[in-house]
Amino acid sequence: MAGESKVFTLADVSNHNTAQDCWLIIDGKVYDVTKFLEDHPGGDEVLLSATGKDATDDFEDVGHSSTARAMMDEYYVGKIDSSTIPGKVKYTPPKQPHYNQDKTSDFIIKILQFFVPLAILGLAVAIRFYTKSA
Repeated sequence: MAGESKVFTLADVSNHNTAQDCWLIIDGKVYDVTKFLEDHPGGDEVLLSATGKDATDDFEDVGHSSTARAMMDEYYVGKIDSSTIPGKVKYTPPKQPHYNQDKTSDFIIKILQFFVPLAILGLAVAIRFYTKSA
């Protein structure tokens, strides 16, 4: 990494997104990993899936060794202009009506409100017919 670093935009890096020309961003630095694709212990698919974008999270999630981190210098091509990388958007779930865990009891109450008066009416009719015939 001798000398002055070239500064790239995300658009610049995004143009290098094939197995023949594979660039990615890790910790604000741009790496041309094209020559490393065949030697990558995790396979070339891992690098190709991260090509042309900020792969910092992917890189950190794997937990690379200090040896792997030292090898990165060989593939360094410059820095990324961080103003060209979109900020992370915090996920906010859509607003939903409050979930009533007692929905079942509401349903039972509505059924009872219908059947209890019906039962009382039926009982009253039965008593009327029973007392009339006696």
